Amino acid sequence: VAGDNQTHVTEFMLLGFSHHQPFLFVLFLAIYLTTLLGNSAILALVSLDPHLHSPMYFFLSHLSCLDICYSSVTVPKILANVLRPQVTISYHGCLAQMFFLMGCAGAECALLAVMAYDRYAAICQPLRYTHAMSQGVCVAAAAGCWLWGMLDSAVHTLLASRLSFCGAVQLQHIFCDVPPLLRAACSNTRPSEVALHAASVFVGLSPFLLVVISYLRILATILGMPVATNRYKAFSTCSAHLLVVALYFVTANLNYNQPSSGYSLAADTLVSTLYCIITPMLNPLIYSLRNQEVRRALRKAV
Repeated sequence: VAGDNQTHVTEFMLLGFSHHQPFLFVLFLAIYLTTLLGNSAILALVSLDPHLHSPMYFFLSHLSCLDICYSSVTVPKILANVLRPQVTISYHGCLAQMFFLMGCAGAECALLAVMAYDRYAAICQPLRYTHAMSQGVCVAAAAGCWLWGMLDSAVHTLLASRLSFCGAVQLQHIFCDVPPLLRAACSNTRPSEVALHAASVFVGLSPFLLVVISYLRILATILGMPVATNRYKAFSTCSAHLLVVALYFVTANLNYNQPSSGYSLAADTLVSTLYCIITPMLNPLIYSLRNQEVRRALRKAV
């Protein structure tokens, strides 16, 4: 690495949590196990119940896979660190964690937009729904979401790998992500900042706008339905997805569109925990509580 004060970094020190906190270990272990159990249950129900073999639940199963990946990228390392005397992560481990974390983030943004379009097609264009959301279209859309997330993540990871760091590098965070790495770097971070802002628009804002447009059309169609029962049934199929969208995009926006000075350590830890750890746990609970077909399939299974 060029420069007298720049060193070849082999590891980062994570300052998000104090050392030796058994309570945090138990808390995060409980959250992680709940996330695995809830999302695995959704995957099992969608696979085994013929009533859930539809595009909506096909995409829901991919959302559950993403939530399992989200938690598995961050929580096991957190569990290991909260009981260690020194909270560190290797340089290459940090880049790998960031790659998979941002890959899941980009894929989930795209997937939530696809799920919103699926609801739009089902409610606003029911006669064309079977053709518009055929099996081939659904598989291609899901694969495209995963590929989109991984390509976006590869750009951020490549730019992060070119950053230089000075001395013992401390990250004001509980895991590796782009914002804390940029704050810790002592080289030019402009390319990474531009890429992050571009991703906020194309990977974050664009899918969110597609979701908003889809649900505005859905709302107009629902309000135009002559029978109250039909309006209730149509809205009930969308309410769970709306809650998931609101929860995810709000926390993602707080995590990646930070003020230039960044958050305080406590605020950063809270935002990251909500975004990457709590949200994947809540998604299957929201779908279980708000979706009648999932509740019915769960009762049958039990």
